[in-house]
Amino acid sequence: MSSEPEEEPVSVLQRFEKRLEGLVEGAFAKVFKGVVHPVEILNAMQREAEAHKAILAGGRTLVPNRYVIDLSPYDHSRLAPYAAALAQELAQSQAEFIGEQAWTVYGDVIVEIERGDGLDTGMFRVTAEVYTGGEVAPVQQPAYDAGPQYSPYDQHGGGYPPHGGHGGGPRSVGLVSGDGRTYPLQMGSTVIGRGDQANLRLPDVGISRRHARLDYDGNQVVLTDLGSTNGTMVNGQRVSAVALNPGDMIQLGTTTLTFRVDG
Repeated sequence: MSSEPEEEPVSVLQRFEKRLEGLVEGAFAKVFKGVVHPVEILNAMQREAEAHKAILAGGRTLVPNRYVIDLSPYDHSRLAPYAAALAQELAQSQAEFIGEQAWTVYGDVIVEIERGDGLDTGMFRVTAEVYTGGEVAPVQQPAYDAGPQYSPYDQHGGGYPPHGGHGGGPRSVGLVSGDGRTYPLQMGSTVIGRGDQANLRLPDVGISRRHARLDYDGNQVVLTDLGSTNGTMVNGQRVSAVALNPGDMIQLGTTTLTFRVDG
């Protein structure tokens, strides 16, 4: 039996600070001087998790897994070069904290850092929510699972029936949002995201700047996730690339789009 004294456990906050120091390569004090400190943000995220606990069947405790951090314009501009890496570190530390409390989350812990216009320097806002990636009860349609069982680009027997059931040009295809807005798809590629480079821009903080791409060749539409932070779901199943069928429900962030084929 070892007689060595037990080491003092390292807290989540201490591990987080250590990783931050490596993240900014020694410029830690300089970068965060005069702006909101990431440890304050992590503390606030922990308090939000505590404040939004829900008891599930079986006695498990569910807490939010998605945290949107609004920073003042000044803080946001100062931290912008580190925003993506900082969000990742915050998510990892929050996941560690939640694990230590033996709480439950749906899926991965997600952190988004945004510019909060109207916030004074040094102030920030944390919004926490339980994010399931789409419908609360995913539709069980294994046929729509991500396409390892077939190549989404295989044209044999694929595609949509032409107009009226017999020959003709490309079908009219598009996406319909939950509030009834329609987004027609053109031949070629359409990038969905919330950034300036997206062809179809959606104002949803859960959507990456370049989130997913739709490729329409006149025969079928293939949806491809572009390595998005929060993933892309079709009918409740996370996908990397899949050929869409009429009526498929696509979830990106908190936005749901229905794939429609007209004619």
